[in-house]
Amino acid sequence: MSGSAVLLIDCPDQRGLVARVSSLLYERGANILHADQHRDQELGLFFMRVEWELASEEVSGFDLNAFRAVFAPLAVELRMRWMLTSSTQRPRVALFCSRYLHCLADLLHRWRSGELLCDFCLIVSNHRDAEPLAGFYGVPFEYVETTAGTRDAAEERALTLLEEKRIELVVLARYMQILSPAFVSRYPAAIINVHHSFLPAFVGARPYHAAHGRGVKLIGATSHYVTEVLDDGPIIEQDVARISHRDQVDDLVARGRDLERIVLARAVRWHLERRILCYGNKTVIFD
Repeated sequence: MSGSAVLLIDCPDQRGLVARVSSLLYERGANILHADQHRDQELGLFFMRVEWELASEEVSGFDLNAFRAVFAPLAVELRMRWMLTSSTQRPRVALFCSRYLHCLADLLHRWRSGELLCDFCLIVSNHRDAEPLAGFYGVPFEYVETTAGTRDAAEERALTLLEEKRIELVVLARYMQILSPAFVSRYPAAIINVHHSFLPAFVGARPYHAAHGRGVKLIGATSHYVTEVLDDGPIIEQDVARISHRDQVDDLVARGRDLERIVLARAVRWHLERRILCYGNKTVIFD
């Protein structure tokens, strides 16, 4: 198989949506690999993900442009928001980090092993700690100094780098800087962050210390899309670990780092596979 296409849809719910989409694909000769849908009963919204082969022994070739042309009128009729992508076009990704490198190292290893189907085109950091790691994996590294007095200039430099590399997705792999609303607005639903806390509890820079002080029995990590409101974007994935009164802050940090790696990797993989739809401040994650 030489690749697949993915169609993501959300629209007002009504009868016959699945049939009309699948019938149109059948008429164009598509061999559907996966199909999943969800209905938000309270809001009356319908969500769907369909994936099909682009070419195989049975299908000589699927014309995506021709399908896009015939699907567009149907989408207008049914008031659909939709996105059509191909796995043959690998997304271009930039990684941002500071001094904590565990999430960065994990993503680079998964990428090198073929788990993340994308191109890591750039690593940006406000410290030089990640430079040797970037060199080992052959990813261009850019040090962008960030201080209270140079924050605006640093963001402009970072945005210039993203434009030069034609970046489509930004991953904050423990990047300990707050992005401005102007920066975030350039990449709507295309900046993924990992927060070392089970949001919405314990927001901010020292959640493990706050969790220890509260005496919690569970700690967690959260991956989410970045919005203009700090740590408040649509949640993609969360995971937890049980702790006890015997665990100190250092124990929480060590166990939390494992959770951070896991939830960030899942979020990035699901985004790359076009398994996520955002609506309101929530997400639908398709199987």
